[in-house]
Amino acid sequence: MTFAQRAKWRFYVLFAVLAAAFALLGFMGREIYRHAPPIPQAVVTADGKTIYTEDDILQGQLVWQSIGGQQLGSIWGHGAYQAPDWTADWLHREALALLDVMSRAQFGRSTEQLGPGQLSQLEAALKPAFRHNTYDAQSGNVVVSEERALAIAQTALYYQQLFGGDPTWHELRESYAMTTTTVSDPERLRVLPAFFFWTSWAASTNRPDQEVTYTNNWPHEPLIDNRPSGENLAWSLVSIVLLLASIGGVVAWRAYAPEPEPEVRPPATDPLLAIRLTPSMRALGKYVGVVTLLFVVQVLLGAVTAHYTVEGQSFFGFPLAEYLPYSLSRTWHIQTAMFWIATAFLAAGLFVAPILGGREPRFQRLGVNVLFGALLLVVFGSLAGEALAIHQKLDLGSSFWLGHQGYEYTDLGRLWQIGLFTGLVLWLVLMLRGLWPALRARAATRTLVLMFTGATVAVGLMYGAAFFVTAKTHLSVMEYWRWWVVHLWVEGFFEVFATATLSLLFAKLGLVEARHAGLAVIASSAVFLFAGIPGTLHHLYFSGTPTSVVAVGATFSALEVVPLTLIGWEAVHTLRLERRSPFMVRYRWPIRFFVGVAFWNFLGAGVFGFLINPPIALYYMQGLNTTPVHAHTALFGVYGLLALGLCLVIARRLGGAQEWNERPLAIGFWCMNVGLGLMVALSLLPIGVAQTVASVDHGLWFARSAEFLQQPWLQELRWARIVGDTLFLIGVGAYAWFLVGLVTRHSYRPAKRNTEVLNPAPAE
Repeated sequence: MTFAQRAKWRFYVLFAVLAAAFALLGFMGREIYRHAPPIPQAVVTADGKTIYTEDDILQGQLVWQSIGGQQLGSIWGHGAYQAPDWTADWLHREALALLDVMSRAQFGRSTEQLGPGQLSQLEAALKPAFRHNTYDAQSGNVVVSEERALAIAQTALYYQQLFGGDPTWHELRESYAMTTTTVSDPERLRVLPAFFFWTSWAASTNRPDQEVTYTNNWPHEPLIDNRPSGENLAWSLVSIVLLLASIGGVVAWRAYAPEPEPEVRPPATDPLLAIRLTPSMRALGKYVGVVTLLFVVQVLLGAVTAHYTVEGQSFFGFPLAEYLPYSLSRTWHIQTAMFWIATAFLAAGLFVAPILGGREPRFQRLGVNVLFGALLLVVFGSLAGEALAIHQKLDLGSSFWLGHQGYEYTDLGRLWQIGLFTGLVLWLVLMLRGLWPALRARAATRTLVLMFTGATVAVGLMYGAAFFVTAKTHLSVMEYWRWWVVHLWVEGFFEVFATATLSLLFAKLGLVEARHAGLAVIASSAVFLFAGIPGTLHHLYFSGTPTSVVAVGATFSALEVVPLTLIGWEAVHTLRLERRSPFMVRYRWPIRFFVGVAFWNFLGAGVFGFLINPPIALYYMQGLNTTPVHAHTALFGVYGLLALGLCLVIARRLGGAQEWNERPLAIGFWCMNVGLGLMVALSLLPIGVAQTVASVDHGLWFARSAEFLQQPWLQELRWARIVGDTLFLIGVGAYAWFLVGLVTRHSYRPAKRNTEVLNPAPAE
């Protein structure tokens, strides 16, 4: 079979994989729409007294979004980890309140005064009071008893006092890193508990004719017998067995791979130096500068956010939360991370496009500069809007459009989302203009160019999934589309784009055979996307979705880990590229960043990802500090290091033939990687494990409670994070100092040494 035929068949396989995977994801989306927990027209008592209306619940959702939403505590396990999960917290508090109401009605005294027999009698009646489904599809109403209505009122009063600034709960607010008055408007305070109640109702009420709740019995709450379902355990076992079998298959395939990579004779000098810098390529220097600036700001915000876990309203005694509350610092921390990583990828694409196309399209530099201005507008406009929303300076409608949507990773207001998508479409147009000559040519790199172009189109358009969500979209449906953005756009097609970009760079440097690399990119993309697209559902086990989501999500998310078993080989292979030609000494630190990507891809995305992926694990771990273990090591360790390495490649070519003073890069690389490891090992992972034990023993509410997290030994673990954080900050400072030095010239060595590097002695 000729190379062209092999490439054609691999493309056919890739297209079939994409079609099947998206068809399955689309079908499951239809099921999520059909089986989402109903939002009742009204919650009423048996005698017809209205407690909450549908509008109250939806308005409460808007209030929750405006104060930061998932950046202040979590709902259904998704969100921040400092304040409680409001679903689990409401469920536990309402259950205790109902027990007390029933105790006073039946025995004339509180539950604390009851004997074990009387308490057991009440607890036996508690489960059906919550689990029995009283939703009437015809009227659209949920009917509750008078006793439960009283318990709901008592629980709602607590939340109104907590969010409204009542002095009674000052210490608790500080433990939760909440501002003194999170919500000041009385009407907003009235409807906010309605939304919390509804999320708890869905988590504690059985689906019609089933013995599992709308959230598949999540969260763990012994009081109402919320425990893992049989399907949860069964599909967890299936996922583990499937993972082990697939890893064995991949290792066997690798051991007997029939087609070894062909050897290439690399050039003696740097091929990129022979490529003329176009005006649009030169204009990318400011992109690298903004990436560096946002990176520094992002990690400083991360340090502030981490400190709020030990000193909830202050920063070493200074009342910083009055100006920069936890919900805002965490919003900005996540948003700036997305912005600088995405900007680095966009810059890398714009840098590679003219190299592949061989020419500069007319007005390309103007387009690059317009895109840069649009990105700045979106970045700073969205950050300002989020601040106004969290400080409650916007009405609820304006908050959604200009301020804060309330959803982690997609927080920015709708207007800024439109601006970001417009910028991505502009970037896509610029990329296609630059790539057009390469797409028409029949060069050896054609397969790589086609994969690079396909990934470019996906990156440019996939963010559009965010627009399937409106201000009052059902929470289950919102989570479905949000993970299209977070999992598919970021973790899926950005990874394909990065793989194709690195392969093209190595091919242009003459280090790999272009045609073989093209076939490898198609194969790796097919394997990754086959698992990754339906694997999106592993984020949705307990988001008001049917049990079929657990089955599909568990099966395919296990397969996502399989390609990562080859990471060790990829890391060794990448290191060998550095030694193939003397000129590669110029790229040794970008390559080390790429090797770091391989390491964290295995540990962060693979090991720590699978730690929380099986349904039985996530049932107890969702919303605990085991999640940021995976998030930090995968987002920064993989995409962050990759973005920083790509910026170094751009800076290397923009700087010409001059030799770098690389000591700051060495300090930056090792401090960031070791600091990230210590952050996880000394703090996040031990806290997450301790929370998991508490979640198994007592329930999620306890694992997220101030009672548990404010224990002295856990506070010491939180303080221990400062070791890794400080080392990480030193690394960030060294990296930024180096890039600033490319402008001020202190990061270059004297020209005399450049001659020695660029004109090495002939090999003997």
